[in-house]
Amino acid sequence: MFSDTQNKMQKSITALKSELASIRTGRANSALLDHVRVNYYGSDVPVSQIGNISVPEPRMLMITPWEKTILGDLEKAILKSDLGLNPSNDGEVIRIILPELTEDRRKDLVKQVKAAGEKTKVSLRNVRRDANDHIKKQVKDDALSEDESKRQQDEIQKITDKFVAETDQIIEHKENDILTV
Repeated sequence: MFSDTQNKMQKSITALKSELASIRTGRANSALLDHVRVNYYGSDVPVSQIGNISVPEPRMLMITPWEKTILGDLEKAILKSDLGLNPSNDGEVIRIILPELTEDRRKDLVKQVKAAGEKTKVSLRNVRRDANDHIKKQVKDDALSEDESKRQQDEIQKITDKFVAETDQIIEHKENDILTV
């Protein structure tokens, strides 16, 4: 029971980390391109599956596709994405220079990060509620005593508190990354 609850909460934390990886900080990070899909032989595939993504400089991403014929489609996919990046294609590789973030843009990104954190906390509370409902159902079915029910609910609350604290820590770290000039 507790391991199932912990697994569900851990999945919420993993989803948060994945979502935050795609939010841009002042530095280049290959995870920025995780959500960009490229049409490759009739199917949409992630950029990481059609080439090598490297970070040669702190504010530059470089994509070296395995096939040079895909360069045009790759460039179009990056332009169409909601990242607001301008790729430059030299016939061999695509370079993406990340512009310096303005203060207003940094504040907007911090708002996005906080919203993602709140969404994760809601998810954690939903898992807690489901676990507590399961315990209450067992009490109603006389499969569990009131004292044991209270003990298990306290344990679930401790697990929830641990994951909420971890969420706060992840959010704070990401905010610091964004606000550091």
